[in-house]
Amino acid sequence: MSGKTQSLKQLALQKFKRNFWGVFSFFFIFLVGLVAIFAYALAPDHSQYANQMHLSIHSKAPGFTVNMLTLPSEIKNTQNVFDKLFFGTVNTETEVPISKYQIKEHTLLYTEYAADGLIGEEKQLDLDLYSDKEQAKLVTTKTFYLGTDKYGRDVLSRVLVGARISFFIGFVAVFISVLIGLTLGSLAGYYGGKVDAVIMWIINVTWSIPTLLLVIAITLALGKGFWQVFIAVGLTMWVEVARVARGQIISAKEMQYVTAARALGYTDYRIISKHILPNIMAPIIVICAANFASAILIESGLSFLGIGAQPPMASWGAMIKDHYNYIILGKPYLAIIPGFCIMSLVMAFMLMGNALRDALDVKS
Repeated sequence: MSGKTQSLKQLALQKFKRNFWGVFSFFFIFLVGLVAIFAYALAPDHSQYANQMHLSIHSKAPGFTVNMLTLPSEIKNTQNVFDKLFFGTVNTETEVPISKYQIKEHTLLYTEYAADGLIGEEKQLDLDLYSDKEQAKLVTTKTFYLGTDKYGRDVLSRVLVGARISFFIGFVAVFISVLIGLTLGSLAGYYGGKVDAVIMWIINVTWSIPTLLLVIAITLALGKGFWQVFIAVGLTMWVEVARVARGQIISAKEMQYVTAARALGYTDYRIISKHILPNIMAPIIVICAANFASAILIESGLSFLGIGAQPPMASWGAMIKDHYNYIILGKPYLAIIPGFCIMSLVMAFMLMGNALRDALDVKS
């Protein structure tokens, strides 16, 4: 033979590579994942949850620039590099936006920034209290590339840190849904009879309850918080996985390779896990891609309702909740920016799911 026969995995990979939007979505999702992991290293505001507030410069337009006076604190930051990189820096310094300043005889004279065209309070600072290194860092110019929110926080930093919740909720929710859905779906499809009847009854009852209401009920039962939302969303998304797994296993268990495995005396667990599941994962993978998008939308809805990620934690849904009224107040970008982020990530997952469906379709 002149060449090697390609496996189904290789053929599916080649078909996926030919889908431009599928590949583009994959790299976009990969980029968002890197941003979510290293958000604090990329964000201009390195404080925990990007929660450094400056009320005097609230609701400023993108590209706003201001001089920032940073006053060192006697409190020493004892965080290690790992903690700062992945969980943000505990801010011990005081930042004061200033409109103008000058140095006279070892004294810093400055005027605090005031909103709405007002003149801020004039103050002075004795420079002899600080070392030469500290004096060099006292006044810096800070640019807010996406503007500031109604609390004077950097919108760009909040968007970057907020990507962490929206991205990782997809992984946690899909993991929980696959774990529960595959287990129950496999048992129902393989054994049938009373086992199938009981599991299908549970599936139908869960299916009949609106997803958002069920998530709200579970969230209220577990309490408000970061991980509670992850678990609540995951516990409501297993139904589709279970139904598809059940249907696929009902068809697959009559195949000859399953009959041969039974004749060889293999246990039911081995037949299901080693022989059946690897052959029915294509539709499961497609459902997982769609569930990623659904999890992001559900979390955003919960945060918008105030029962998702709690302040001061950054979340795209919470950012929309805080600023949706600014759409009619002349500053719509405060709600549009996080909304666009949600839309982009959801669309990427949907496009990648469609590409995977086409690549794994054996009939095409």
